[in-house]
Formats: sequence, structure tokens, C-alpha cells
Amino acid sequence: MFTILRRSKHFTLLIALIIAAFMVYCGGKKKQEEASAAEAAEEKEELQQILLLGNGTEPETLDPNLATGVPEHSIMKALLEGLVAEDPKDLHPVPGMAESWEISEDQKVYTFNIRKNAKWSNGDPFTAHDFVYSWKRILSPKLASEYSYMLHIIENAKEYNDGKLKDFSKVGVKAADDHTLKVTLKASTPYFLSLLTHNSAFPVHKATIEKFGKIDERGTKWAREGNYVGNGGFTLEKWELNKIIVVKKNPLYWDAATVKLEEIHFFPTEDIATEERLFRSGKLHITRQVPIEKIGVYQSDNPELIRIDPYLGTYYYMINVKKKQFKDPRVRRALAMSIDRKTIVEKVTKGGQLPAFCYTPPKTQGYTSRHNIEYNVEEAKKLLAQAGYPDGKGFPTSKILYNTSEAHKKIAEVIQQMWKTNLGVNVTLENQEWKVYLASRKSLDYDIARAGWIGDYPDPNTFLDMFVTGGGNNRTGWSNKKYDGLIDKASMTSDQAKRYELFQEAEKILLDEVPICPIYTYTNVYLKSPKLKGWYPTIQDHHPYKHVYLEN
Repeated sequence: MFTILRRSKHFTLLIALIIAAFMVYCGGKKKQEEASAAEAAEEKEELQQILLLGNGTEPETLDPNLATGVPEHSIMKALLEGLVAEDPKDLHPVPGMAESWEISEDQKVYTFNIRKNAKWSNGDPFTAHDFVYSWKRILSPKLASEYSYMLHIIENAKEYNDGKLKDFSKVGVKAADDHTLKVTLKASTPYFLSLLTHNSAFPVHKATIEKFGKIDERGTKWAREGNYVGNGGFTLEKWELNKIIVVKKNPLYWDAATVKLEEIHFFPTEDIATEERLFRSGKLHITRQVPIEKIGVYQSDNPELIRIDPYLGTYYYMINVKKKQFKDPRVRRALAMSIDRKTIVEKVTKGGQLPAFCYTPPKTQGYTSRHNIEYNVEEAKKLLAQAGYPDGKGFPTSKILYNTSEAHKKIAEVIQQMWKTNLGVNVTLENQEWKVYLASRKSLDYDIARAGWIGDYPDPNTFLDMFVTGGGNNRTGWSNKKYDGLIDKASMTSDQAKRYELFQEAEKILLDEVPICPIYTYTNVYLKSPKLKGWYPTIQDHHPYKHVYLEN
């Protein structure tokens, strides 16, 4: 019995070993298959050309007539296309919805020839009438678009936008027929074609707008997932708030054959550290920013992954001149003169930014301001004392408002300390989520607010016309009639040298009265995967998606 039992144990052990070996084999095979499946999925994703893009924050809206921020524009340029598009390398105007155009001898009348094969994403034919309707919408007084002033260079556009002219047919934009759009300007405007690449000049689909509301009604549901009808290279497929926005290649786009990307996934990434981790783990091909403490690390260890490009923009603080403590321009000038910008760019931002002593970035199409705000603490103290606050005594504690960002917080903390040390002025800090922050600025519900402006086109006008009285992006409460007159006169002047002299006078007024404190001229600091191609260093950080693709 003993022998039989022993043999039975050996036999059982043998069977167990065989089963174990089989399981190891199957398990290994399963893992191998899973790995292969993962590789296949990854390869499929690459083959499908899915761009994973950090977008900075959740967009406020995707309505081109109401959007005001860079995060919104980066998505809308996938969904919509204007009369002209941009060259991917230097952004010079190239044919978009207009296949060609003619310009009159006096450079005031533009005749655009709309593509006969152009369609909306729902299959409707695209015509010149769509631009007439869209520009009527953004200029409608009741819509109160912050960017309506962009089109004021068109004949009678400002009068219609101000409500002084009721008949839109008298505005200088007309459809001669379905495929011919005629635009008449008030004066020769050198940057007009470049302006047309901005979302304020993008078309909207009339039937969709009116399905969800009136032409001049804000906040309707037309620009949501499932409702959006566009004319760009991509369509809106998914919008999960604070998670992801997915756009998919539009087969009806007139130039669909050029578009290589199948999808673009836009991720709201306000937390820069999280965005950087997503990039390192391969979940982003490109970031919006780089954590300040990581810039030097990447430059040293992975220089092929970090980009620092020129950027046509100014980082600045807006001052609410309606607040009692800021009504005196000497107070505002004292605050501006006591900011050590050189220390900020060298010790805080560390991304090659330049100290900004004026508002318009130097060498903007050959224009550089002759007037500056110098760093002079002693003079700042004198100005503050003259305004009734010697050594900051009696000056009420004020707030610096900024949208959620570690970088904005660090800059605010440094300026907070500078004002305390240099002037004896106390400020506290307040951060708000992007949409709330925009609403606070719009309603002038702030004391001092962080702001940034990226040029909409390469011309000093895009910076200086912001601050005219009642301007959609003038959120300071400041108004100066002489300034308004200079900007208006510049818009009617075709001679470039004379235009620039008018801008010099206007910028001097702006810097003397200081409704804003320029801090630094931007650079664009971001992380980019080597797989991403067709993404060139452009001064406005625009990258036409139909020229972008992924390469293994």
C-alpha cells in the first residue's frame, strides 16, 4: 500500500507540474498578447493621428463672436476657417474660404472669391452670404461682443455697432453673389488680411444660430457638443467639462485631403505640474506651459523636448481706475515704477522673457515705443506721497486678482513684496478659476488684475486700440478722449510712418496715465514631443492643424 501511495504522489506531482507549466505558458502568452494588443493600440493611435494637446484651461465658449481667450482660439481654429488662412511657417495670409481676392488701387476695397466646393460640416453649401450674416451678428449692438471693434475698420461698421446706424446694408460688407464677397474699408489697412485669421472674423452657420436663439442673443446652446456646425478641418465630437474636448477630421472640409490628423484631444491643464507629468508619461504631445523650476532641468537634460520661442505678447497688470485709491494717475505710476521687472524675468519666470517698460512689444512690424516706464523707487515714493500716501500710510489694502496658475501666483507674490518693501503698500492675493476670473474683469469687480495680451495680428494697432473708451477689451475703466482720437486717426491713415507717429503719441498717454502696468514681453515656453511635426515656432503661437501630423 505504501508503494502504491508513493507512486500516486509522484504521479500527482507530475500532473501538477505539467498543469503549472501549461499555466505559465498560457499566462506568458496572455501577457505577450496583452503587450502586443497594447502595442497595436498604440500603433493604431499613431496611425489614426490623434494629437494630444494641453490647452491651459477649460474654454469659456466656442462661439467665435464671443470668445476672447487663447484657450478658446486654439480650439475654434480647428472647427472654423475664415476668408484667409495662415502659412504654417510664418503665418502670412494664404487662401482659406476665399480661393483668391483682388484689392483696389486705393487698397480700400477687397473682393473675395469664395470656393464653390466649400461646405458646412452638416453638408450645407457655404456662400458669401454666410460672412455677411456672421459679421452682422458680431456687430449687432445687443450681442455686445468684446471683439466687435476688430471690424470697425470696415466702412460704417462702428456706426452700426454703436447703434447709430440701423441699416446693415450700408455697412461695407456685401455679397455680390453666392461666391463673391466685397468688403469696403474706411481707409487702407495694412494688416487687414492678417486680421481675418482671427476668430472674430470667422463665419457662423445661420440656421444653427437661429435654431437656438436670435442673431444677437448671447449664451445659447448652438456652440455645444451635438449642435455645433462649422466649416473647418474638424468637427466637435465630445466636450466633457474640465476633462476633454475631442474634435474629429471633417470629411466635408474643402481641403480634407491635406489634413493628416484624425482627431485632436484638447485637455484643460491649469495645473502646470500635472501637465508636465502627463507629457512625461506620453499622454500629451505638447504642453501649454512648463513649470518654472523645470525649465533649467529640461534645458540641461532634455533640450530636444523644450522650446522657447518668440511670442508677440505682453504680460501686464490692469488697474481698476474706478476704485477710489487708483483714481489718481500718480498712484498708478508709483505702482508701475516700483516693479523690478528684471528681477522677475531672471529670478521668477526664467523663460527668456524680456522686461516690459512699455506696452507694445519692441519691433512690432518695425514699431518700438520711444516712451517707457522706468524702474525708479525714489521717484515712485515721491509720486505716492504727492498723491497723499507718504510711505504708503493711509493706502487701503487692495487685492491682486489672477486666474489659477502657479506661475501667476509666484509673480503676484514677488510684486506683493516689492510694493510692500518699496512703497509700504499692502496687497493681498486672490485666485479665481478662468471663467469666474473673466467675469470679474468684465464687471470691473477687482482692484488690480493679472492680464496678458497676445497680438491678434502683427501690427501695433492690435495692442493700442484695446484701450479706447468703451473698447471690448478695455477692462480698466480708463478713458481718454485724446487717446481715442489718435487711435481713430491712425485707423484712417494709410502712410505707415504717420500711423506710427500717431501710435507713439497714443502710447505716451497710455504710459503717462498708467491704467496698466506692463511687466514682461512674452516668450512661448512649452514641451513638444519629437513625434510632432509641422509645428513651427511662430510669433503668435498659431499652428494650422491641417499641416500638423505625428511621425513614429
